[in-house]
This record gives sequence, C-alpha cells and structure tokens, in this order.
Amino acid sequence: MAEQEIGSSYIASLYKPPALLPIARHRDALLYLIETFPVTIVVGQTGSGKTTQIPQYLDQAGWSSKEKCIAPRRVAATTVATRVAEEMRCKLGQEVGYSIRFEDATSAATRIKFLTDGLLLREALVDPLLSRYSVIMVDEAHERSLSSDILLGLLKKIRKKRSDLRIVVSSATLDAENFLQFFAGDSQAENGNGDSEPGGTIGRIISLEGRMYPVDIHYLEEPAEDYVGIAVKTVFDIHSSEPDGDILIFLTGREEIETAIDMIADRMGTLAPNAPSLQPLPLYAGLTTDQQMYVFEPAPENTRKIILATNIAEASVTIDGIVYVIDCGYVKLRAYNPVTGIETLTAVPVSKASATQRAGRAGRTKAGKCYRLFTEQSFESLAESTVPEIQRSNLAPVVLQLKALGIDNIARFDYLTPPPSELMVRALELLFSLGALDDYARLTKPLGTRMAELSVEPMMGKVLLSASNFDCLSEALSIAAMTSLQGAVWFHHEGEKKSQETARRKFAAEEGDHLTLLNVYQAFVTKGKKEAKWCRDNYLNFKSMTRAVSIRNQLKRYLERFGINVDESLGRDSTVLRAGALDKAEKIRRCLTSGFFAHVARMQPDGSFRTVDGGTVLHAHPTSLMFNRKADWVIFHEVMETGNKTFIRDITKIEKAWLLEYAPEYYRIAKR
Repeated sequence: MAEQEIGSSYIASLYKPPALLPIARHRDALLYLIETFPVTIVVGQTGSGKTTQIPQYLDQAGWSSKEKCIAPRRVAATTVATRVAEEMRCKLGQEVGYSIRFEDATSAATRIKFLTDGLLLREALVDPLLSRYSVIMVDEAHERSLSSDILLGLLKKIRKKRSDLRIVVSSATLDAENFLQFFAGDSQAENGNGDSEPGGTIGRIISLEGRMYPVDIHYLEEPAEDYVGIAVKTVFDIHSSEPDGDILIFLTGREEIETAIDMIADRMGTLAPNAPSLQPLPLYAGLTTDQQMYVFEPAPENTRKIILATNIAEASVTIDGIVYVIDCGYVKLRAYNPVTGIETLTAVPVSKASATQRAGRAGRTKAGKCYRLFTEQSFESLAESTVPEIQRSNLAPVVLQLKALGIDNIARFDYLTPPPSELMVRALELLFSLGALDDYARLTKPLGTRMAELSVEPMMGKVLLSASNFDCLSEALSIAAMTSLQGAVWFHHEGEKKSQETARRKFAAEEGDHLTLLNVYQAFVTKGKKEAKWCRDNYLNFKSMTRAVSIRNQLKRYLERFGINVDESLGRDSTVLRAGALDKAEKIRRCLTSGFFAHVARMQPDGSFRTVDGGTVLHAHPTSLMFNRKADWVIFHEVMETGNKTFIRDITKIEKAWLLEYAPEYYRIAKR
C-alpha cells in the first residue's frame, strides 16, 4: 500500500503515540550527548522508539537546518520513513524521505532521509565526506551487515576531518562497548566523581529501558523435519485455543512463505462456520514497497492476522498487535567459499541472540507466547551470536567500493572485525579477472570506476559495460533488471502447477533462463505493461514486472551518464539474425560469459552439475528452465542450499572455449 493510502483515521491504532515510547523520557539526555560528543551509542530493544524518534528529536533541535539531512540507515527504510512522515504530518518524499536501491523518494525539502547502508556508501563516491549530513545514524548495527561494518569504518575516517559531524549508532543488543571502543579506542575521561569513563572526549553509551511484557517460551519435545508444516499446524492450534492476538511466523525465505500461505489457505475451510477468519500476509525483502506496507494495516473485523516473515521482522520493522511468535529456528545466510568462488544462500540455525530477538516480538503490547519449532536442548547448543557478514561473504563488491573511495591500501582500512585474508585475496583475483583492477591492484579506468558506480554486483556490472561490444546492450539491460528481482517474477500456486508450466513454456528459450527472462520482459513491455490481467493469465507478478521496468530505466540512465548510448531499436527481437554475424542469442550468451565466468558448471551424466574444479555438486533449481534438460557447460547467477542439495538458479548454456577467450587470467588448460 502506497504512502498516500495510509489514512490518518486509523494511524493511532497502528502506532503507539511517541510520548508513550520508552525513549521519550531520555529525549533531553540524548540531545545533550549528541551535542557534546561526536559519537553516541544507543542501546535499546526493538520497539523502544529509537529509529522513529531520534531523527525527529534532532530535527526539532535544529540539527537539520542549513539544508543538512539526517541519515538513519535502515533495512526497512520505506516502512519507517512512511511512519515518521505520518507522525510529522507531512507528505512522504518532502520533509521526510527515503532512498533504497533503484527507488528514491526525496526532494530539495527533505530534512530526514532514511536510506540503506549500501546507498550511503554509494553517496560517498560522489561526496567523500558526506557533507550533506549533519547527523548520520547507523541503525541496528548489531546485525553486522557487510555494508554497515564498512560504513562504520568509513565514518571513523570522516569524523577525523569533520568535527561538526555527529554519529549515532543504535543497537538492540549489548555490543555497545565494542562500538564505542572502535571509535574511541582506549581513551578515558574523568567524570564528576573523579572516576575515569570509557569513550574519553569521543563518545558515550546511553541505554533505553525496553518495554517488554513477559513471554512464555514453548519448545518441541522432539526435533522436527518439516517445520513449515508444523508452523501451519501451530497457527490453527493457536487460533482454536488462544485469545485474540496476531501471529508472527519466522521462516527462511520467499518459497517457504508462499508454501505456508498456500497451506493456510487450503486449511481455512476446516474452520468452524462462525469462527474468526485468518489473514495470511508475507513480509520479505523482495516485496515492493506497497506490498510491504500491507502488514501494518489492521486486520478486518473478526479476523486474526498471520504475518509470515524472514528475519527482516526480527529487528528491522516493528509491527504492533503481535502476541504469538512461531520461530522455525533457521535463517538464510550468505556463505562464500574462497576455494570454489561460490557464494551460497544457506539455511542455518539461528543464534541465541536472534532467537531471543524473535521471542521478544511477542511481548510488545501485552504478555505473549513464543513457539520454538526446535527442542530446548537445540537452543542451548546454538551459537551466542551470528558471524559478521564480513567474515563469510564475497568481498569483491566491498573491495571495489573501497578502491573507488580512494582507499587503495584495503589491508590497513579500519574494520570493526577484520575479514579473513583468503576472502580478501579471492576478491582481488576476481576483480583483476573482470578487468576492474590492474597489475598493481589499482582501479582501472574507465571500466573499474564505472563498475563501482553501477548499483549491481561486479559480475553483472561487467556484463552491462561489455554489452556494447557484443551488440546486445538493450537486451543486457533487460536481463540485469529481471535478475535483480531475485526470483519474484512468477506466481506460484500449489494446485495449478500444470497451468503454470504451460504459461512458462510460452516464453522458454532453448539457451536457458537468462534469455527466457528476456522474452518475458519483452512480452510484458509490448503486451502486459498496461494490463494486469495479461500478467495474471501468464502467472507473472505484475508489480515485480513493473519494478523491473523501473530498474532497467535507472540502469540505462547510469550508462547514459557514462556516455554509453543505448539503441533500443536493437532490443525488439531477441532472435534477429544478421548475415555473416553471430546470432543475437549467441552474442548475449557470450556477453554473460564475459561477466559470470567465475560461476561455471558442467553437466554430469546423472543430470547434476559440477564446478570446474569438480569439487562441488550442483543441481538445477526446479524453477529453472534447465531443470531436467540437457546441457554441457553452463553459467549461473545464484546458488542456494536447501536440505542436503545445492541448487543453482538463472542458468544459461555456454561453450567451454568462451571461458578461455573471455577469462584467460582466470582459466587455463591443465597439462596432463
């Protein structure tokens, strides 16, 4: 639901009045610390009001005068910006705005700006001292995302050159001492009693009391295999035997959420005739801004709301009315293997800190219950906290960004937690093979600097910047936009698998998924752009497809800013052949190989795939066109682990010879 659709008539029922939030009594102390010290660490549980109220306190105190903005970083930037705009009684995009990848809602009048940490890093490419901002707030820093860790290191450097800048770091856990020590080192200051106080003249910690009601924790007696099925059963058990209150279910990703929603819908018919109804709603990062806002609307009368969410609901957004939490006990995390060069999205057990955060969502408005779909013994064996992303991720995008910011000696950059050396070496190797770095590990011009500016991962950036040489720039833009949707192109309905397959075959390209996505995009632009029914008939997500058009337009503007002309007349027919020239499909596949040569696999006789070194067995994802189809060598876009299998998605057939042609530094023929 868009911002203008959120009526003020029920806004009071959605959100607690600011005066009732725990942070209200700390307003003066907060403003004093921010005025006095360059760095303020705020410790407060989710729901204490720190994200929504601190920017407003600063705005009221005059920190956003002289065209300076306040920039709290937020995973759920859109939902929080909408809420703050409502509280300030202004139109979203005016005094309060947000900026996320491929979407900007700000104006010259914006004083409070919510944006993701990655976007703020990208702004630093143009404005290295972030001089537009008087206060920068890094929110939920305890989540230790890759971008927020790098942002904290960058802010530490900027602070030395900007004495006027104020940095606020908020955390829902007690990592505060680590954050303070990172900025202040071991410096101490004398307090009024003659004792020394950590932080010296650099910073202080302020703790906000949480607003928690008791939460009863329930465990399974035996470990569960099918936690999605048990989660759905638990929903109906709660609905039939527990008092009013909405339910929040934590699952690992979009597929599980859609499966659970279908299962709930199928079982709705078993409810008693006069029983209250159930309203299942999804919440995950791939949803559009409008779709994410539905979870904040009150449920219809005589209806219990069921929110099925990923870990985005763990700390990033606050939803009132939740009384029951069902925790599957898993979370999908990225894990990069520097030996194979493959980054997988794997479901792993949550940490104790995350499980505690999830349970706390049930105790915000009244006493609640948390149903953990694992045993108490399993909980005791969980890790205390999640490993920071910087220690388990592909660092190529980070290295590229640091180099673009003028930080050439990346080994000496001040990291909150230093990354493992093997991850750093692999990132440098990949960027060198992509042509982004030269022999001296310096950014190449123009390729490297342009790759850093594009808001896509380095491999896709190389594809876009090479596409003109392959005469397929228009098509490459469409493919880049479609893959950025992260699989949210199609609707999935359990009972209509045959119809879905028939619809998908209309767009199928023999060469694989990337060209199939291109066919879908071109059909949508010519037939379905103004007709949502056409999308429904073809099981396509109309909102996702509309977003793909917007993303493509933004990527096109990036390229035009680089002086690269996009001739759209070449993009109308992906099957165009020219005499004596490569056919268009082969040009596109060659172009994709020039960027994704590190993501290569070869099909085995049993239908599975193996990486080039033969060390990792991969399987085509059931949603891929290459599922149960023959191929030899392929490139792939994404890797995900489910159960004991590693799946690859967005797969395209290539020729082995192209690897040596486009990545001679990465591959060479072994002598036997």
